[in-house]
Amino acid sequence: MSEPHGAFGQDTFGRAAERAARFFGTPQYIVGQTMIVIVWIALNSIALNSVALMNHWDAYPFILLNLAFSTQAAYAAPLILLAETRQAARDKTAAVLTEKHREQEEAAGERRVAAIKAETDKLEALLESNTTLTREIHAALTKSG
Repeated sequence: MSEPHGAFGQDTFGRAAERAARFFGTPQYIVGQTMIVIVWIALNSIALNSVALMNHWDAYPFILLNLAFSTQAAYAAPLILLAETRQAARDKTAAVLTEKHREQEEAAGERRVAAIKAETDKLEALLESNTTLTREIHAALTKSG
């Protein structure tokens, strides 16, 4: 089964989008992002309380952090949708191939049943012929004896 190609040529972008979407759903990403947020808020809170240590770069209500999350969401959502679209296309292709395989197996099964019926019919005809010959021989032996 070949990979679907989209609007981006050989779909390098689509494969990258799938890798990114898979990464967004990992515990490592969630934990990493949580740690970054905790450090961000802690450093900016310490900077607010103690100017001697460092200057704060994102004072409460943390507008830069909000902007970072908004930007991330603006890119993550389309990447996830693209990955889902590619997966749906693969699922559809797999379903079509599965249905085609099922139809081929059904046709092969029907051919096997027809072949078995033909052989059974031949055996029944042979058995009837044998029975008829046996009766004729029996009748001939009975008349002569």
